[in-house]
Amino acid sequence: MGLFAKKKLPAWNPGTLGSITQGKVMPVTEVKDEVFSQKMLGDGVAFLSEDGVVVSPCDGTVTAFFHTNHAIGLTTQDGAEILIHIGLDTVKEGGRGFKGHVKEGDAVKRGQKLITFDKEALEEKGYDLSIPMIISNIDAVENIKALMDGTVTTEDDVLAYSPVQE
Repeated sequence: MGLFAKKKLPAWNPGTLGSITQGKVMPVTEVKDEVFSQKMLGDGVAFLSEDGVVVSPCDGTVTAFFHTNHAIGLTTQDGAEILIHIGLDTVKEGGRGFKGHVKEGDAVKRGQKLITFDKEALEEKGYDLSIPMIISNIDAVENIKALMDGTVTTEDDVLAYSPVQE
């Protein structure tokens, strides 16, 4: 592979979400924020990133991108609405330490870089950098199931679901 060869992105399979980062995946119930741990916004998993890079878990569209670059909404090609929220209370930084690599309306592929963040600087400020990834339109999907717990790479599928058939 040449120095400037484009990295091949992992394939997306409808009804699954891939890991959004290199690191660890855990049940969303372990997040130290009741909004996520009690599944008030939806169901899913959470991550602890090793490298401060967040990639798309699916093929879909960026449907919301907060101006502070700490949270992003995606809609998969099969209709699941995904919220990825980097850290707890990191909105207080007003975007400092976060860089967006896509914009609202963009089509994205699984494995495509969405956001990078300065993990060390945010940790030094005392932020919990748990990253919930939840399916927020739980009326449109069923059978949400975590596929992994522990160490993951962006090649791993971590969540499965079934779109509700109308």
